[in-house]
Amino acid sequence: MNIEKQIEFDKVKEIWSDLAITDWAKEKIRDASLYFSENELKKQLKDTTDARFLIEKLGTPPLQNITEIKEVLMIAEKGDCLSPYQLERVEKVLVVVRRLKDYLARGKVYQNSLAYYDENLDDVSELRQEICNKIRNGAVDDYASKELEQIRKQITKCEEQMKQKAEQILRSNKECMADNYCTFRNGRLCLPVKKEYKFKISGSMIDKSSTGSTLFIEPSSVAKYYEELQLLKISEENEVYNILYTLSALVMAAAPVLYADLTMIEKLDFIFSKGKLSVDMEASEPIINTERRMKLLEARHPLMEKEVAVPLQFEVGERVRGIVITGPNTGGKTVAIKTVMLNCIMAQCGLHVTCKQADICMNSSYLCDIGDGQNLSENLSTFSAHITNVLEVLREANKDSFVIMDELGSGTDPTEGMGIAIAILEELRKSGALFLVTTHYPEVKEYAAKAEDIVNARMAFDKETLCPTYQMVIGEAGESCAFYIADRLGMPEEMLKVAIHAAYGEEAIKSYSFRNQGTNIIKKSVPKITKTKTGKNNAELSTKYKIGDSVMVYPEKKIGIVCVPINEKGVLRVQLPNKKIWINHKRVKLHVAATELYPEDYDFSIIFETVENRKKRHDMQRKYTDAVIESED
Repeated sequence: MNIEKQIEFDKVKEIWSDLAITDWAKEKIRDASLYFSENELKKQLKDTTDARFLIEKLGTPPLQNITEIKEVLMIAEKGDCLSPYQLERVEKVLVVVRRLKDYLARGKVYQNSLAYYDENLDDVSELRQEICNKIRNGAVDDYASKELEQIRKQITKCEEQMKQKAEQILRSNKECMADNYCTFRNGRLCLPVKKEYKFKISGSMIDKSSTGSTLFIEPSSVAKYYEELQLLKISEENEVYNILYTLSALVMAAAPVLYADLTMIEKLDFIFSKGKLSVDMEASEPIINTERRMKLLEARHPLMEKEVAVPLQFEVGERVRGIVITGPNTGGKTVAIKTVMLNCIMAQCGLHVTCKQADICMNSSYLCDIGDGQNLSENLSTFSAHITNVLEVLREANKDSFVIMDELGSGTDPTEGMGIAIAILEELRKSGALFLVTTHYPEVKEYAAKAEDIVNARMAFDKETLCPTYQMVIGEAGESCAFYIADRLGMPEEMLKVAIHAAYGEEAIKSYSFRNQGTNIIKKSVPKITKTKTGKNNAELSTKYKIGDSVMVYPEKKIGIVCVPINEKGVLRVQLPNKKIWINHKRVKLHVAATELYPEDYDFSIIFETVENRKKRHDMQRKYTDAVIESED
């Protein structure tokens, strides 16, 4: 029994999950379940209230997803070197921790208990500042160390000297050059020299153009700078790794503190997600009791727009343990019972409820039977599935349960369904559970009016506008209003009288006034079905010619033998000399019947099949073969 799906708590969880930032909080929301400890539940609700208060006073807290940083910490703990990008992720998380501490600290002004979580956060300012000073824009900064600064200055100087020397040679030998600029080939600074002048420029050929007319030569005077540059870059790389390893070691040393920070961020993310949900749904904190009473004032369905939803007033407990709701279809009965249970489950999961005020008892279990429930895979009808579910509910129901059931006893013969509905209500009453059920049976209303601990309720309905008001009136039984609805929608007076007579007897007709007096059902024109005309001699045609009959084919007046009798289209197949043809029976006339030409049980395959096909057919009758009988035209 998937309670969450039946009452749509799974959809509330989806909305709630979208408000969380961290993967851990999202997972915790997906697994969220009821709290059965009164102290724990009240703590969770207070956290939700405190979170909403801070959000309303200080805005949304500065949180971010931290899954990636956990992977970075694992690398650091192994002693591996972190990349500049990974170190920047660490710094960003530490910035988030610092901002979150500041955010919570500002909440202390309001004596908000959630604000004191800032004492559990450590932004490790020394590490943050160290990373900030040495890593910038995804790379080790030039000024990360004096050695690195000196090396990079020498690299810049060497590159400038290389470029100046190359340009000097370029200008001095313009007639030898294919272009008037230097270029890099395979990481070497080269001059574009025409092929015919390759021996005039002293140096090493690094590359050549696709046509071979241009050679890219690194001058000898430039090469010595290149060698110096490579040595400087090796020194630079060593110094960069030295800095990165030093920072990685600092991260590793701070890992326990960082893990504690991440755990606190995830916990705060979960708490603030509840506060965000409360703000978005304009919800309120419920009062929790263990005295088996529920009272909801102006309750709304959490998934309905506030402007659309009609507030529901509901109360049960103390002397009343069960409510039987009656009223017209589309009157809001199912939405009403879902609204009550959904708000109760949200409250027991530590969430605020969509009510103006709510006093809700804790329940050991929430049980329901809502909807069609037809199970095709198990070959269960609507009624069978309904009863199977009901029996499961009754087996689990106890004095601490809350049960809702929709359309009690529906899906079968009305008389028997009514009896079953009363039996279910009686069993629920004996279990001591709080329950809320809907029904259309008048006998069930009468039972509820007389039974101890059970009362009737109705969903109000405006008979003039045919619109439900979605207001629950406890203490009064409702009516289905089916005859009023049918009358307003155009059902003729005579039909309504027949219906009322069948339901309540002749006397009841006098109490109804009809709008559609004297009207009748006006039949619409619909397409007519055209049947196939069956000819008298269709049966005769099928037996007119038999296989082996000798026939005259007109207008050629050729003699042939029937090899396929007449089909439903009036066409038969005739064997003529050297060919077979399909022909309409009207162009054929019997010449000599087969009974006069051949003995009884004559094998006509001798006439109509080739020797090869006959041999294949004979083989097929005796054993398996891959042979294929080819059609003969």
